[in-house]
Order: sequence, then structure tokens, then C-alpha cells
Amino acid sequence: MPQPIFFAHANGFPSATYGKLFAALAPDYSVQSLPQHGHDPRFPVDANWQSLVDELLYHLEQQPGPVWGVGHSLGGVLHLHAALRRPELYRGVVMLDSPVLTRADQWLLRAAKHLGLIDRITPAGRTLGRRAEFEDRLSARSYFASRSLFRHFDPDCLDAYVEHGLHEHQHALCLRFDPAIEISIYRNVPHLSPAPVQQLHLPLAMVRGQASTVVRRHHALAVRGMPKGEYHSVPGGHMFPLEHPEDTASLIKGLFDRWGQA
Repeated sequence: MPQPIFFAHANGFPSATYGKLFAALAPDYSVQSLPQHGHDPRFPVDANWQSLVDELLYHLEQQPGPVWGVGHSLGGVLHLHAALRRPELYRGVVMLDSPVLTRADQWLLRAAKHLGLIDRITPAGRTLGRRAEFEDRLSARSYFASRSLFRHFDPDCLDAYVEHGLHEHQHALCLRFDPAIEISIYRNVPHLSPAPVQQLHLPLAMVRGQASTVVRRHHALAVRGMPKGEYHSVPGGHMFPLEHPEDTASLIKGLFDRWGQA
């Protein structure tokens, strides 16, 4: 029987975008996920992502047993906070270019929110006014391929984003992930944690893309201070799971194989 993984995506990237990663995890692992976080009206985006964590926990409670949690960016933080609240739902957690924040990070985020500067230190400012409609998928693919965020995507992952990240609406192709929700997620990035991360006794790995500007080297100190925390660095940037999906799958499988034998 394949072992269960529950995957949580990055902000703005529906889970189907990661299809090549999921396929590379099979047949040893089966992946469950939500199509899009933050779009269920029962769990609206709120301060410190508390309702987004509630949403994740709601779906984890429907699983037949504890899962391996894997999250990219937003998704990694959601899994960390969910595991701090309900560790019995997990076997372990892998955070793909998601930072384990230090107290200094949390203070900076809180101050930025209070001073109205949060759009400057998160991608919210760059998301405002972003192109959200396209004539057809060919022109959409050409547009995304020219953007720095997508420049190093695996071609299959870029195709998957064009296929699943857009939908037809009023005779146009529009972003499936509501831009207003995406911006709200950035603006409410947590400056609080449900509990000190040192209280988590599950195995947890934070994996940084070597060219990432999101996860910094000082975050390694935070994760290494956890009882079963690990820090790893791999080629690629913040989007490395979609730049190197098969290598990412190999890393994840290696971690879970080792943890499962411990």
C-alpha cells in the first residue's frame, strides 16, 4: 500500500500544477491535496492564516490515519502550524522553501503590518495590478515563460500551470486563483505561531532553493533548534519544486524512507 502524503501548494499555484512531482512520488506514495487553499468560504483568509490552518486540519481529520505533510512556500507554513496544533495527524513534515521564522522575523512582520509596509516585504506589492486575463492558452504560456518567476520552470510544469492555473470566464481566460485572495494571503502572513517550534517532536525538514530569497540562511538555525529538525539546500530558486520536480520527489522519498525506518 502506498504511504499517504498530504500536499499544500504555494500561494497562487493550484495543486494540479505539481502533477509531475506527484507522479514522481508514485507508486510508493499517494498524494492528496486541496485544489486551492483559501477559496472555501467556510475558511476565509484571516490574521496569521488561522482559518487557512483550520481548513487544512479539517481535511487532515478526514484522512484514515497520520500523513506525511509536504508543503511549498505557503503550504509549508500551513503544515508547520497545523502540526504544532495537532501533531497526532502527522508522521512528519517537509517544508519546500518555507521558512521556520525566528523571533526577529516575527517582530519584523508585525511591525510591517502595523506601519502599512507589508506590501513591500512580501510579494503582495508585485501582485497588485498583475495581468489576470488572456486571449488563449498559447499567448498565456508565452507571457508566463517570459516572466522571471517562471523562467526556469520544467516545461511540463509550465504547461500544467497554463492548463490548471487558468479557467474560462466571460469569454476570456482568467487566473483560477483569485488575485484578491492571493494578495490577502500575503498581507496576513503569520507573525505569530500556535506554539514554540521547539515543542514539535515530529521529524521536520526545511529544504531551501540555493537561489531563494525567501528562505535565508538564518532560518537554518531555527529549524536546527527543533528536536528533530533538519535543514537541506538544493539547486534552484524559490520555485524549485516546479523547476526540478523529479529531483524534489527523490529528496522527499529519501527523507520519508529514512524517517520511516527510525
